[in-house]
Amino acid sequence: MLASCGPALGTALRRAAPASLASFHCSARQRRAARVAVVLSGCGVYDGTEIHEASAILVHLSRGGAEVQMYAPDVPQMHVVDHSKGQPAEAESRNVLVESARIARGKIANLAKLTTADHDAVIFPGGFGAAKNLSTFAVDGKDCKVNREVERVLKDFHKAGKPIGLCCISPVLAAKVLSGAEVTVGHEEEEGGKWPYAGTARAIKELGGKHCVKEAVFSLTSFHEAHVDTKNKVVTTPAFMCETELHKIFDGIGAMVKNVLKLTGK
Repeated sequence: MLASCGPALGTALRRAAPASLASFHCSARQRRAARVAVVLSGCGVYDGTEIHEASAILVHLSRGGAEVQMYAPDVPQMHVVDHSKGQPAEAESRNVLVESARIARGKIANLAKLTTADHDAVIFPGGFGAAKNLSTFAVDGKDCKVNREVERVLKDFHKAGKPIGLCCISPVLAAKVLSGAEVTVGHEEEEGGKWPYAGTARAIKELGGKHCVKEAVFSLTSFHEAHVDTKNKVVTTPAFMCETELHKIFDGIGAMVKNVLKLTGK
C-alpha cells in the first residue's frame, strides 16, 4: 500500500509511524482512573448503610473503571436495630467502622484518614445510618449536627471543586453543611405512600438547601433521575426514598455515579 503512494510518501509515513505510536501509548499511560471514596455508616438500612445502595454504587463505579476506597467513622452506632422486627435491640451496641467493614469485605479505613489529595470524588450511600451515625438528623431534624469528620470531608471536597455524590437520605448532609446546595430526595408529597419520606424535602429547605423534585428513575416526564448541582458539584438521586422496583433504584444510582465520574474529568 505504501509503495502505491509513491516512494517519498511511503518513506515519510514509515518515519512518522513510530513517533505517532509512541505519542498514542504515552497519552494512554497518562489517563488515570478516577479515585473515588465511598463513605459508609454501618451495615443495615435501619441503623446503618442501605446495603443494596452501597452494592449498586460499587457495581457502577467498577463498571465506570473507578478505583474505590471505602471509609467509615470509628464511632458507636446511635443504636442497634433488629431488622427482623424493625425494633431497637436493647442492651446491644456496635461500632460504625466495624459494621461497615462487613460491606467492604474488610477493606475499609477510618474516615479520619480520608483526604481530597488521595481522591477525585466522594460518594455517600443512604440508609438510616446517614441520619443516625453520620448526623443526628433522625432525632434533631433541621437542628441536627453532622459528624465532625463527615463535615470536614464535605467541606474539603467542596472547596477543592471535587464532586460529591449522595443518595436516598444522605443528601441532608450536603444540605446542612453546604449552604444553598441543590439536592433531591425525590418528591415533596407522599402520593399515597409512593414517597413515604417526602417530609425530608421540607427539612432540606429548613436546613438551608434547595430541593429539586426528581423521579427515582427515568420516565417520560423526567429525564434526569439524578440531580446535578453543577455549581457545587453535588449529585443526588432518591433511591429508596421511593417505593419502587429494585432495578429502577439500581438504574437511578447508576445515573448518579455516572454524573459523579463525569464531573471528575477522568
